[in-house]
Amino acid sequence: MKKIARTLTPGLISVGILTIISYLIAQLPIATQTGISSLVIAIMLGILLGNAVKYPDSWTPGIQFSAKRILRTAIVLYGFRVSFQQIASVGIEAIIIDSLVVSLTLILGYLVGTKIFKLDKDLSLLISAGAAICGAAAVLAVEDIIKSEPYKTAVAVGTVVLFGTISMFIYPLLQHSGLIQLTEHQFGVFAGASVHEVAQALVTGTNISVDAGKIAVIVKMIRVLMLVPVLFILAFLYQRKSQTAHGHKTKIIIPWFALGFLAVIGIHSMNEVPEQTVALINQIDVILLTMAMGAIGIETKFSKIKKVGLTPLYLALIIFIWLFSSVNFMVRF
Repeated sequence: MKKIARTLTPGLISVGILTIISYLIAQLPIATQTGISSLVIAIMLGILLGNAVKYPDSWTPGIQFSAKRILRTAIVLYGFRVSFQQIASVGIEAIIIDSLVVSLTLILGYLVGTKIFKLDKDLSLLISAGAAICGAAAVLAVEDIIKSEPYKTAVAVGTVVLFGTISMFIYPLLQHSGLIQLTEHQFGVFAGASVHEVAQALVTGTNISVDAGKIAVIVKMIRVLMLVPVLFILAFLYQRKSQTAHGHKTKIIIPWFALGFLAVIGIHSMNEVPEQTVALINQIDVILLTMAMGAIGIETKFSKIKKVGLTPLYLALIIFIWLFSSVNFMVRF
């Protein structure tokens, strides 16, 4: 254990310092007002650090530990943000809308990305998952299943940040100007079912009213819950793909962290854990997710990002238009 600790320590310290800086920047008014989380800041700073500094090889084990093991722990703890009672409170129509949004967005994004734009399959899937489910957290969770290269994760997170931020400013503007004319409840469902990140959905809904903000977060968390079946489906599909490629049976991939995520939601739903403890766990979870993002950023190289060009943005734009138009249509019926 001591040897393992010594091996991991240099990288963990570097990621830890990066995390602290990111977390402090995220507390600044400009970051809180625009919904930019410490996760986004960490991956940006990580990319800058990883490309500007030739870090020693001794950092690598700790960085990889943060990008994999710490990530899985963070995804499990993410379950403390949602309860089954919250899901039931918004009604069956919101659950149906979220189910359609997640499934159709994943299919559309993957097909458009691979067939029309000829993008890499992993990159298409990561961009689609980030938009369809829960932003950066979904990108990280899917990346852990498909084992893609770090730069693809960085590109996917970049599209989530860009178009999620655009949604956060444009949607309330359209509502206030009377161009979409939704009720408070409809707008809350609309924001929760179409905006990329949880924080972005909250800010979008709250710009209309407090109630719209609450509904937006609950509807958004239903999308977060749908991360579990998506991860299991992807694990099954990628296991079959690996088996076909190698010509023999391969080890079945079970995303245990997804089951842990579901179990934590169940524990949270029992209301046995004090609210102060849940709030503390959520803060710790943000720190762990920030560490994972920073580590992935450090491993990301500009040279590989440049190779994919602007095509990922085109895919993300189409998904953005799809989410706006389809969810706007669904909430009216």
